[in-house]
Amino acid sequence: MATEHSRTAARLMVSPAVILLFLWMIVPLGMTIYFSFLRYNLLMPGMESWTGFDNYYYFITQHAFWDALINTLLLVGGVLLITVVGGVALALLLDQPFRGQGIVRVMVIAPFFVMPTVSALVWKNMFMNPVNGMFAHIAKAFGLQPFDFLSHAPLASIILIVAWSWLPFATLILLTALQSLDREQMEAAEMDGASWLNRFIYLTVPHLTRSITVVVLIQTIFLLSVFAEILVTTNGGPGTASTNLPYLVYAQSLLNYDVGGGSAGGIIAVILANIVAIFLMRMIGKNLET
Repeated sequence: MATEHSRTAARLMVSPAVILLFLWMIVPLGMTIYFSFLRYNLLMPGMESWTGFDNYYYFITQHAFWDALINTLLLVGGVLLITVVGGVALALLLDQPFRGQGIVRVMVIAPFFVMPTVSALVWKNMFMNPVNGMFAHIAKAFGLQPFDFLSHAPLASIILIVAWSWLPFATLILLTALQSLDREQMEAAEMDGASWLNRFIYLTVPHLTRSITVVVLIQTIFLLSVFAEILVTTNGGPGTASTNLPYLVYAQSLLNYDVGGGSAGGIIAVILANIVAIFLMRMIGKNLET
């Protein structure tokens, strides 16, 4: 009886937070779904009308949607490739004993705590500027013509900027996993004549598989909503060369003043993100069972 009373009391104490969280999530989502069925233009207040699924149809059939979808997949895939490969390499390097190891680890992890807007501004003005950027000065020092990264390779530039921000996260997770590797097993393999490459392929990589899966899952969820780096550096251009789904929703809603179309795009983006998340969750579940 006492246990039942304690459970009831616990539920009552937790319920305000649960209700607040529920309202915080459900109310905006419900309003977005409602607006997605309206012809709602900010330039014509009071002229809203019910359109059904027309907003969804027009959003999907526009050419920019498919460009944005492909760019979103390329962005996620490119950043994951750089961060996983680079994270494993940095984790292996930082796992070795050397002088100043603690300071180096702090410096490697530091970029993860820089705000996306700040990191994008730094890369845009200090590194990739074709006139005064560091890359331009390096090119001039070798007698080469400076390359305008954000104009001629906008999506690749954004992938590099975002990967720089997320590489410390992958490194930290993989370094933690690497430090739990059985050293006696590695020493036994070395004594049996296994080369460094064989030890890495057959011992280190299988040990890091679960951690890599976690990195991929968490990063994918966040990378599907990359926005600040694009807004600060390229504004989705040139054309739609660096436009992803979140930026397309922003452009539809606030640049074209089409709240209905932007809301439909937001719902489509949420559905696609949930499909990817469910797929990744099943993949990580199978990985943990093995």
